[in-house]
Amino acid sequence: MRILSLIVVWLTSCISCSHALTYHGADFSSVINLENSGLVYKDSSSASGAKLETILHNHGANLARIRIWTSTSDSQYSLNYGLKLAKRAVAAGMTLLINLHYSDTWADPGHQAIPSSWPKDLAGLNTKIYSYTSDLVKAFENQGTPIQYIQIGNEINNGFLWPVGQISSNGYDGLSQLLHSAASGVRAASSSTKIMIHLADGWSSSAVSSFFTQVFRQGELATTDVDILGFSFYPFYNTGATLSSLQSSLTNIINKYGKDVMIVETDWPVTCSGTSLSDKSVAISAAGQSAWVAKIRDVVKALPGGHGVGIVYWEPAWVGNANLGSGCADNLLVDSSGQTRSSISMFSNSM
Repeated sequence: MRILSLIVVWLTSCISCSHALTYHGADFSSVINLENSGLVYKDSSSASGAKLETILHNHGANLARIRIWTSTSDSQYSLNYGLKLAKRAVAAGMTLLINLHYSDTWADPGHQAIPSSWPKDLAGLNTKIYSYTSDLVKAFENQGTPIQYIQIGNEINNGFLWPVGQISSNGYDGLSQLLHSAASGVRAASSSTKIMIHLADGWSSSAVSSFFTQVFRQGELATTDVDILGFSFYPFYNTGATLSSLQSSLTNIINKYGKDVMIVETDWPVTCSGTSLSDKSVAISAAGQSAWVAKIRDVVKALPGGHGVGIVYWEPAWVGNANLGSGCADNLLVDSSGQTRSSISMFSNSM
């Protein structure tokens, strides 16, 4: 009886036991455009150059996050562009996380414009987002690169397809319907693709909890429509983005819904001045990049029930855009010539 009690205690305490993450990913969506400009990537074993996805995979990355806009231009992340990059990523040994912006251009907490050719009313948008999403998933299936994970929207804290699906304008009803239509499109096209909802500021427990409490609505978006929750976690937009707040936020949302979670965007600078970072213990350097990701990995690995499944570094090699929209001058894992920095090793599961 005593032994049985000890086993029960151990199993209960081990609900949050640390485990190896399944995915160590990178969003390198810009790579074909950069190659077209003449950039060549190199690491210590490829002095004359190699494909970026090969370099990333050789250093431990096993998940490729690829953004797709509704633009028809390859230089603007069209479906055709995404299909070409997906074929390369899969050939290099990576799993796919496809990130649908549902916009002709960037979609983020401050920008979520309806594609120019799409309807502008809720009924029309529900029909369009269903067919667009379903057709896109089938396109990946048909070329032999099925999607493992798909984001139905990018950083949709205030909704998407504005103003129809904008929370601050129309509440959660339209957004919930649109997300359900998008999820239904995925389900109709593939029984194996897992659906993700992605929010910025994953460290903010109150914002994360409020969003999901209100977006899941009877007769519209159901909890069963969503398989995994994705979050951005950056150190330079808000000093409240601490590791302890991230751990609390993710733990709370896992305990509420029992869903897997993934950090699908993060990075750290090698050059930064005039910007307050949320973790002053981490050096601003290549070593600091590895340390920052390792700290996030420790948080995600220890989440309840093994529900933390991965981390994605955002655009590690976008030479020419090294600040990546932050106040820090350089957040890349390569230098301006395309040569990898020591932090490229961060994708190793042992880090």
